[in-house]
Amino acid sequence: MTQQAAALQTYNNELVKCIEDLHSKREELNRQIKQEEEEKDRLQHDLRVLSEKLSRVNESLAQRLTARATFDRTIAETEAAYTKILESSQSLLSVLKQEAGNLSKATEPRRKEH
Repeated sequence: MTQQAAALQTYNNELVKCIEDLHSKREELNRQIKQEEEEKDRLQHDLRVLSEKLSRVNESLAQRLTARATFDRTIAETEAAYTKILESSQSLLSVLKQEAGNLSKATEPRRKEH
């Protein structure tokens, strides 16, 4: 019987050691789970913050793109109008020179023919 009691005591000791090892591994796993949950919470918070920031940047970008399109349209319209003004000025100058030449000819003294 003593042999059986000794074997039983050995098994009992090993069983207790295995249970303690399992508890230890569970506690380590629990620590890792808490750590990852904290990281997950932090990442979710960062994601919310970044999403809000992205939304604000997209809104601002859309407004700026609209403003730039307005500038482009205004510049194009102004340049086209300015080109027309230049063309009209050139035509006016040409007509004025022609009329001035005609007036000069009309006011020159006539030469006597010999």
